[in-house]
Amino acid sequence: MSESKIKNIVLDVLKPHSPPLPEFASFLTELDGIERVEITLVEMDEKTESLKVELSGGAIDYEALKEHVGKQGAVIHSVDHVIVEK
Repeated sequence: MSESKIKNIVLDVLKPHSPPLPEFASFLTELDGIERVEITLVEMDEKTESLKVELSGGAIDYEALKEHVGKQGAVIHSVDHVIVEK
């Protein structure tokens, strides 16, 4: 029996202003299984940015992703879309 893998996921993420978006996107590609990152700034306030983050790849490990995002002081608020394939 083959295991299902996350191929695409869209997240609502809250992060501090630092690091800037290009650096944050590059940081996300450091995770195994992530091949493409697209980030849209949704809202900005004094200290934080609300982002729509779309990740694509061969096999995205959601738990590792949550931990990795946290290293930048960011938090996943919700999973808004996901594609899983066998």
